[in-house]
Amino acid sequence: MNAGPGRPSGGGGRRRRRGRRHNNPRGRHGTTQARHNPDGIYTAPMDHSYRAALSGNGNGQGRRGPRPGFAPPFAVAEPEPLPPREDTTPRIFAFVDDLFFQAKIQETARKLNVKVEFTKSDKDLADRMQQNGEEKPSLIIFDLNNVNARPLTLIPRLKSKLKKGTSIIGFLSHVQGDLKQKAHEVGCDMVLPRSAFSQNLPQLLRRHGAPEDESPAVQ
Repeated sequence: MNAGPGRPSGGGGRRRRRGRRHNNPRGRHGTTQARHNPDGIYTAPMDHSYRAALSGNGNGQGRRGPRPGFAPPFAVAEPEPLPPREDTTPRIFAFVDDLFFQAKIQETARKLNVKVEFTKSDKDLADRMQQNGEEKPSLIIFDLNNVNARPLTLIPRLKSKLKKGTSIIGFLSHVQGDLKQKAHEVGCDMVLPRSAFSQNLPQLLRRHGAPEDESPAVQ
C-alpha cells in the first residue's frame, strides 16, 4: 500500500502510544503491593529480606548480623563443683532405670563432687535412709516412666513421710501432659520434660548435693 497523506511510510500503520498502566499490581521493583483478599483480610507485601537471614547458621544470624528481635543463644554457665569430702553421705536419690539418664546423672555428679544413689524400690530407699541416720534426703528424682518404681503410688507416701524437707522432681516426655498433671496432684514438686531436666541437671545436683549447712533453704 502506497503511503498517503497523514500516513507514515513503511507500511507500519498507526503506532499505538504506550502509556502507564494504572492497574499494575506490582510496584517499581516488582514487589507485590499491599492488597485485600476476597475475604476482606488485609495482606501486606512479602518481605524477602528473610532470604539473607537463611544464609546464616540457623539461629537468626545472617550475613548482615542477627535479625531484629532475635537474641544470640544464651549459654548456661556450669556451676562450680563442691569441695571434695570423703565422709559425705548421699543426699540425692534417684529412681531412674534408663541407662542413658543413669550415665548422665553419674557423670554430672562426678564432675560436681556430688554423691547420688540409685534406688529401685521404697524398701531400698528406706534402708539407705536409715544408714544416713536422721539426715533426710535433699532431693529424690523420679523417672515418671519407670513403671517398676510405681512413681504415682510412691511419691505421695514419700511426701507424707518426708514433708517439706525433701524436694521431689520428676521428668517425662514433653507430650505426656496427663502424666505431668497426675504427678503434680500426688505431690511432685517439679515436673520437667527430659530436655529441660538434662539442661538443668548440673544446677539441681549442685544445689541439693551440698551439705545441709551450705545448701539453700527449701522454699
